[in-house]
Amino acid sequence: MKSNPLFRCGLAAVLAACFFATLTSCGSKQAGDDVAATVDGQKIYRTDVEKYYQNQTAGSDQQPVGEQATSLRLSILRELIDNEILMRRAEKLGLLATDEEVERKLNEIKSPYTKEEFDARLKEKKITLDDFKRDLRRSLTVEKVLNKEVTSKINVSDQDITDYYNAHKAEFNLIEPQYHLAQIWVTTSPNPQVHNLKNDKAQNEAEARKKIQMIMNRLDSGEDFGTLAMNYSEDTETSGNGGDLGFTPESALHNTDPVTREAVTKLKAGQYTAVIPVMNPMSKQLAGLRIVKLLAKEPAGQRELADPRVQQAIRSQLRDRREQLLKAAYYEVLRDQAKVDNNLAQRVLDSSGAAK
Repeated sequence: MKSNPLFRCGLAAVLAACFFATLTSCGSKQAGDDVAATVDGQKIYRTDVEKYYQNQTAGSDQQPVGEQATSLRLSILRELIDNEILMRRAEKLGLLATDEEVERKLNEIKSPYTKEEFDARLKEKKITLDDFKRDLRRSLTVEKVLNKEVTSKINVSDQDITDYYNAHKAEFNLIEPQYHLAQIWVTTSPNPQVHNLKNDKAQNEAEARKKIQMIMNRLDSGEDFGTLAMNYSEDTETSGNGGDLGFTPESALHNTDPVTREAVTKLKAGQYTAVIPVMNPMSKQLAGLRIVKLLAKEPAGQRELADPRVQQAIRSQLRDRREQLLKAAYYEVLRDQAKVDNNLAQRVLDSSGAAK
């Protein structure tokens, strides 16, 4: 389970995906390069596989060797092949992402960062802006294809929901009350990992106190808690989703500091606490300041099927399961239809596993 920030990054994941996907159709194509595979005549080069292999294993204390390294390369190549197959399908369907869609997505991703910060992230991953934009086009294209060919065809009926509830009734019996919380967190020293929408970070305790009071004043004036969290919160895990901490069991509140616990248990749904100072238990110094909001409190007991939240939870779960199943089947069908020559896999087979 993910740690709850009450008790105590986006671009990195995109960049990792970017580096991976840009290797197909846009890698090195110098004459004489070793061809790892072809997809309907489109070549994927061994250098492409190696680029991602090096990126994926960089910084690891234990580098893969022997059969483990070969298996990783084969896995990387399989993903590159699947990417290429889907791009060919997109061309046939007329679903390639447009320049406008690419620029819009790029601006959305760059918005929380300064130009220097964004350029530094690209440099860390050893990719250029053009590489990144090529992958945005690819990822947007893949999303459009899957939406049309898979997601749009998923239907979860009311009977499906009823059947699931009747078969899994115990899942909806809460053994203790649950608190749905959100927070706005301000630190006393700047964290380079913080990227709220305003890119606003307190530099010291005085600035932190001034900032949290400004936020409290705006809350008292009726401004939206979630919006203020996205704009100003310095919690690296929750600022992007409006400070939402999810549901916390009542017993888990005992793991947080006494001031926060006492303040939260006195709240009614929709209310927020006063500014709460949080001390570092080791140094006994002020670590940060927070405001916590109680979004909802769920009492213990059985949740009935008539509860709209129960229905939505089941619907989402069933949709996710079917989407994963259909996507897997869809990829298998496309692979069967494509002409794929996996030269690297053949060399591994011919060498009885000794190929590198």
